[in-house]
This record gives sequence, C-alpha cells and structure tokens, in this order.
Amino acid sequence: MSDGSRWPAAELAEALRLIVITDERLVATRPDGRSLRDVVISSVEAGARCVQLRMKHASAYEMAEAGRAMIPEVRSRGGLFFVNDRADVAHAIGADGVHLGPDDVPTAGVRHAFGDELLIGWSTDDAATARSAEAAGADYLGCGAVFGTTSKDVGDEAIGSDRLRAVVKAVSIPVVGIGGITPDRAATVRATGAVGVAAIGAVMTAPDVGVAVRGLLDPSE
Repeated sequence: MSDGSRWPAAELAEALRLIVITDERLVATRPDGRSLRDVVISSVEAGARCVQLRMKHASAYEMAEAGRAMIPEVRSRGGLFFVNDRADVAHAIGADGVHLGPDDVPTAGVRHAFGDELLIGWSTDDAATARSAEAAGADYLGCGAVFGTTSKDVGDEAIGSDRLRAVVKAVSIPVVGIGGITPDRAATVRATGAVGVAAIGAVMTAPDVGVAVRGLLDPSE
C-alpha cells in the first residue's frame, strides 16, 4: 500500500509509462487459454510497472479475490496495482491506488476517507475538469479516448492529440493517454507531453503479451 511518500512524482511518472488495464472478457477469447493472472504476470515480466484491475461485471468479492492473486506478482517486480472504480476494494486488499471516473465517488471524498493510503487516478478529457481533479487530490489523470474505443470507461469519441495536449498543459500531475492505444500509436501519445499510455485490448488479446508490452513501452523497438 502506498504511504504517500513511496512514489515521488518522477518515479510515479515512470511507473505510469504503461498502465495495463485488465479485461477478463477479452482474456476469455484468447485461443491459448491463458488466464487473466497469466496475462498480468507476462505483462509485468515484460516491464509494465502499473496494472489496473478492471472487472466491470464482477462483484466486490470477485474483484478482491482477483486482486489478491495479482498484487504479489506486480509488487515483486516493483510495480503499482490499482483497482478501477472501487476505492473500498482497493483499500481492503492493500492496493496502491484506485482509478475513478465521473460516475464514481468524487476524488475529494476518497482522499478524505483514505488520506494518503491510496494513490488516485481520475478520468477526464476536459482541461477544466482536469484542473479540478488535481485540486481535489488526484495523483494522475487518464485522458481519452484518444483514438476512439468501445470501452465504457471513456466513450467512443476520438478526442485526438490536441485535446490530450490541452489536458497535459492544464495540470502539473502526470497524464496518461487511453483509448485505441497500440504500439504504433504510443509515440504519438507521448509526443503530447503525456507520460504514458493505458492499454486494454492491445495487451489482453495480444498473441505474444511480452512483445506487445515492450512495443507499448518503447515504440522504437
């Protein structure tokens, strides 16, 4: 669990170079039969230092059980583990943080309830909202959908590089681009000043998870 001093700004930004966001339904379509935990382990072995547990159709209990099975694998490789939406689950399982959106408990409420025990991410594609989230205590922002996506988290509109850049310029905390991210597009996102990218399908369904992760971390490879 984070104590508010374990991850200074520069180190947090480096960890956020790639956020691997889980999707158990996508993993279930893999022809190799690998489990969600298997894919997460391969991701962190390949260099990903941040995993976000996203299980939109699971109960709090199911999320907690899945998270407890993954946290040791992520932590043993020096990574951060976030839970999507559920600050209560994140706190209960000793995760490093929670990622919130407009329909979740406000950032200020989570910060008040848990202090510096949890790092807080917030989703927005609007510069003014980004400033408000930073003022309320967010540690980083997820911004998108940059290239469009079917994810319910960020909608299906492609906001493009210009709006992502506007959010980056509006705040002093790290910003991560999300939505339609592939290795070919990762460099475009980072050119806006975003510290990194967040990917779901590009990792969850990748034939070779390690190759996909390394490509998202360093598109030049």
